Amino acid sequence: MKTCPECNTDVACTADSGTCWCMSYPPVLPVAESDNLACLCPSCLAKRVNSKLNDIYQDYTTDDLVRLAKPYAANTPLIEGIDYTQENGYMVLSAWYLLKRGKCCGNGCRHCPYGHASTNNANNVG
Repeated sequence: MKTCPECNTDVACTADSGTCWCMSYPPVLPVAESDNLACLCPSCLAKRVNSKLNDIYQDYTTDDLVRLAKPYAANTPLIEGIDYTQENGYMVLSAWYLLKRGKCCGNGCRHCPYGHASTNNANNVG
């Protein structure tokens, strides 16, 4: 058992065996950075990955982002904090999840990466 260096929560890491829960997260963090070498808990890893994804969203076209996300389209189960968040009992889909879909669903999702985000404050669940 390891300890998350960000929140001191116990982390069950099995990366040495070649499979670990963290391997289902998008591999967007540069491994060469020393602060990316420690095992993080699911919540802290999701925060770190989302921060990097937000940077990536600013630097690439939607078509490039869809190509980046496509290999993860079949990943199940969905990862809370990466694919969705819970708000007032509703599942709110993330831009990452919507990119994995590959196209806009037309529902005005709050985090629509295709330029069709809802402008109202409703909980769009995609």
